Amino acid sequence: MASRIKAIHALRPRIKLGPTVQTEQLANFIAGRTSLNMSEIMLVLRELHEAIIFYGQSGRGVKLERLGTYLPNLRLDGTLDVHHRQDPHLKVGLNQDIFEGTIINRPNIGKSAEELVALWNEAHPEDPVA
Repeated sequence: MASRIKAIHALRPRIKLGPTVQTEQLANFIAGRTSLNMSEIMLVLRELHEAIIFYGQSGRGVKLERLGTYLPNLRLDGTLDVHHRQDPHLKVGLNQDIFEGTIINRPNIGKSAEELVALWNEAHPEDPVA
């Protein structure tokens, strides 16, 4: 018998991710839209990294408007990590225009977990969800 999680994961709509944009590609994109050159942008991005560490080590979050807030977090074992809370403008921006990427299982957008399980059971009678 298949697990409910296996069935939902197999049939849920999801984005087929392309290659991740690397720092140099991002810097080049920004350079093409601003009066800054690529090396200046690379320097700023590296300094941003250092600033988040610096302020996090003093217990302060760093808010980047329209990107989000980076907050220091203490784990149970005493180690520090960083939580990122996205700015709502990111979600709004992603949903403004038509998505141009590939969506796997597009016809299943809007279906409930129960509907996905039913689809699984119909397609896999030899391995139904209990």
